[in-house]
Amino acid sequence: MNEYDLNKLINSPTLVDRNINKQTEKGLLLKHNKDLKEIEGHILKAEHNIRFVNKIFKLNFSDWAITGCYYASYHAALALIMTKGYSSKNHLATLCVLIKEFYNKGLTREDIEILVNLLDYQDILFYVESKKKREGAAYSTKTSFNNKDVEQLRMKAVLFVSKIKEMIEN
Repeated sequence: MNEYDLNKLINSPTLVDRNINKQTEKGLLLKHNKDLKEIEGHILKAEHNIRFVNKIFKLNFSDWAITGCYYASYHAALALIMTKGYSSKNHLATLCVLIKEFYNKGLTREDIEILVNLLDYQDILFYVESKKKREGAAYSTKTSFNNKDVEQLRMKAVLFVSKIKEMIEN
């Protein structure tokens, strides 16, 4: 997904709802009771992936560091949508729930009270960009990537996971 497509989603609640409904019909997005153990499990997996990234990056396996960054942020996102009673087997479904439930537009009074802790546009954009980088790292024959880029991605992943943990704790 490119930035243009992301902007279309962010600016169209109808499109987000249509995507959520389509993913639900396909069985890729499920709505159920909030599962605290599952939320905790996704956060633990995100933290585990961050630790892996920190170690593997030092050993110059930048392709796996990129992949780990993506999965750390994806597990954090899965934990966050679970707080609203969703589980997802699809990246688009997860992204749509993040936009619908956590992006800072059209919030209820209760949501506005926790506005400071909500995902902003940059967090959602990072989530999408890290998926693209993960695909390049996992499916290309390239094994080495620019260390500066990987380090920036690693830092963004750490911040993303930390922000989601804070939102869930509050």
